[in-house]
Amino acid sequence: MNVRLNPGAAIRKLTFGSEGLPLLVIDDFVTDPDALVRHAAGRLFTERWRWFPGIRTRAPLAWRRVITGELRDLLCDYFGLGRRSLTFSMCHYSLVTTPAGQLSMPQRIPHFDSLSGEGIASIHYLFRAPHGGTAFYRHRRTGFEYIDASRRAEYGRILEQELSGPDAPTPAYIDGDTALFERIHAEEGAFNRALFYRRNALHSGSIGRDFVPDPNPLTGRLSINSFIDPGP
Repeated sequence: MNVRLNPGAAIRKLTFGSEGLPLLVIDDFVTDPDALVRHAAGRLFTERWRWFPGIRTRAPLAWRRVITGELRDLLCDYFGLGRRSLTFSMCHYSLVTTPAGQLSMPQRIPHFDSLSGEGIASIHYLFRAPHGGTAFYRHRRTGFEYIDASRRAEYGRILEQELSGPDAPTPAYIDGDTALFERIHAEEGAFNRALFYRRNALHSGSIGRDFVPDPNPLTGRLSINSFIDPGP
């Protein structure tokens, strides 16, 4: 299939939090987002991942080529990667399908995708219904807004204590401030909007208590999620 960056896409370059984390928001991202939705509807969603509350299947290679070709310079410049190539360690269509009452503990709290400050995560929203967006968080006790190798042990030790204590989250999607985490930024899940951020930022999907899981790509909380890695 053919996927192209929209020449009229609107780009916002943001930083958030006390640690100044970068976020790139692109509205009207590709020229024909409905073609991606139709393509997803013909795929078999089966893959699962510990942190993701739903099902997945591989996204088309043409979507990756938008990133490695048309968007490479912008991403490398904004995230300070120099003139490097970009590769993918993951690129999937994703559907949130897990009822709130069945969420595992890791799915009830913000998470980070890697310890490296160079890896980029992205999400491309492909739903029109009000299914929520993505939010970023600060861990209250440590003040950490991202986790790297120097912070991992301290963060893990404190979080483990908290998740065994009275403030441990009950089975629900996180959608704002909690006793353990403070929300420091949020972006709504607008159709054909794409977000790009560092993979070690603490983040989570923003999903309200009225969310009803839907496994149909045409009507459910469909997105393309990817991990983008700088090459040599």
